[in-house]
Amino acid sequence: MSLTIKRAYEPAARSDGKRILIDRLWPRGISKDKAKIDLWMKEIAPSTELRKWFGHDPEKWKEFQTRYKAELKANRELLDTILEMAEAGPVTLVYSAKDEEHNDAVVLFDLLKKM
Repeated sequence: MSLTIKRAYEPAARSDGKRILIDRLWPRGISKDKAKIDLWMKEIAPSTELRKWFGHDPEKWKEFQTRYKAELKANRELLDTILEMAEAGPVTLVYSAKDEEHNDAVVLFDLLKKM
């Protein structure tokens, strides 16, 4: 299985394979043409309530992970879709957060790698 994560503001590369945007909101200042997104999977992003509560506050990181994983487990079919795509070829989970260590893509990536 080939799965990676990458910020939306980094240039797309051929090695990215299928690029899945996993944010509920489109990244600011990035055109759809420049983003080169193959699939926008809004439904797998944290709920609006969870996203607003977290606010990318590193002090809330541990609790955010717990809550987001619970949301993800309720969307098993979306996780399976990504896993199936990653079995067929490279998949890159694309996100827009500035903090590269404390964001939903990190949680999703870790969860998928353990499945």
